[in-house]
Amino acid sequence: MSEARLHIHELFMSEAIKEAKQAELENEIPVGAILVKDNQIVLREHNRTKQLANPLAHEEKLIIDKMMASEAVFLYDYTLYVSLEPCLMCAGMIIWSRVGTVVWGASDPKAGVVGSVYNVLKDKSFNHHPKVIGKVLQADCATLLTDFFGRKR
Repeated sequence: MSEARLHIHELFMSEAIKEAKQAELENEIPVGAILVKDNQIVLREHNRTKQLANPLAHEEKLIIDKMMASEAVFLYDYTLYVSLEPCLMCAGMIIWSRVGTVVWGASDPKAGVVGSVYNVLKDKSFNHHPKVIGKVLQADCATLLTDFFGRKR
């Protein structure tokens, strides 16, 4: 990957990290995401499972739900940046909504299915396989989570 392309991914991941920090301010698990099209941020969201009293209120799901409500059919031309490797639910939504590219930060060795536990986005059983770029600003993304959970213990 070219250095310029890596730099743009780091810039956008830093925006997802800002969303993660907002989640932490709201006493949510600090995970954030942004959706980008044509190098412009379209939507930003962060984890809201406590606020919405809904364990499904992950940032990726909230973004995809908003896009589907806006009458978007498929998201081939979009890039989803998320500070934590997606879980199975979110990866399924990424497949069905046809997100073009997924860029994630920290690995999730317990629930991540884009390389850690499994890689559902590369499973040949499905008919959509987004481009995936992992571990962008991994240390920054992981530190948010380890610090957050360290304070909770």
